Amino acid sequence: MTRDEEKLLRRAIELAVEARSGGNPPFGSLLAGPDGAVLIEERNSSLTDADITAHPELKLARWAARELDPATAAGTTMFTSCQPCGMCAGAIARSGLGRVVYALSGDQLNSLKPPGNAFTDAPSEGPALYEEARVPVEGYYT
Repeated sequence: MTRDEEKLLRRAIELAVEARSGGNPPFGSLLAGPDGAVLIEERNSSLTDADITAHPELKLARWAARELDPATAAGTTMFTSCQPCGMCAGAIARSGLGRVVYALSGDQLNSLKPPGNAFTDAPSEGPALYEEARVPVEGYYT
């Protein structure tokens, strides 16, 4: 990691401090363009917005998908205070962002939480009803 990248990652951590100061979970992210210039910054606002999806990484991925052409998006780097959760990672992949640099890993984050506060996956079942479920999907991706 270069010094410039460390500076951007430290800014993401500052955004996390700002989120916490504003009454939200302590997470912050920014998106840098191919030249390293900051394109947009976001903070977690899930509590003040009463929106469980208001993670900064998801906000940036949605912005990039709307505002950037695919080539520009592929040249961006997201700097974020913590490793993106599954929801955000999926949005990042679909938005075409080029790279993610994070400070805390998900495991490190969980080690800082009191016991029993880590998120777990919801129980799920499937696949089921393949013949029926494939009908609306078949041919869509061609």
